Amino acid sequence: MLKFLAIMLLTFSTNVFAQAAAAPAQNPLMQFLPLVVVFIIFYFLMIRPQKKKFDQEQALLEKLAKGDEIYTKSGLIGTVHGITDTVITVEVSEGVRFKVLKNQIGGLYKTLTDANKK
Repeated sequence: MLKFLAIMLLTFSTNVFAQAAAAPAQNPLMQFLPLVVVFIIFYFLMIRPQKKKFDQEQALLEKLAKGDEIYTKSGLIGTVHGITDTVITVEVSEGVRFKVLKNQIGGLYKTLTDANKK
């Protein structure tokens, strides 16, 4: 995808330079049109989906409660035993607990198993 965008940008820029050499009077706003188009493409293909995913993760972390079964981004599965602002205590087995940073929670284990059943 990035190669395609780079080729498009090079094509636009070479066309603009070729036209600038041939035609003396050109609207200066039209020179910025390719940059605007590339920014719009990047926004809809990269920035917007990442922001949406980040917002979903933040909403998940806000509604976590004691007793929820979760998985971490490193692949550990356990039950929430305690929650603070930045750290969650996870119990993986009876009496075996560890602390993990809140931003390393991957999601609810129930949603992961539901997705595998489909």
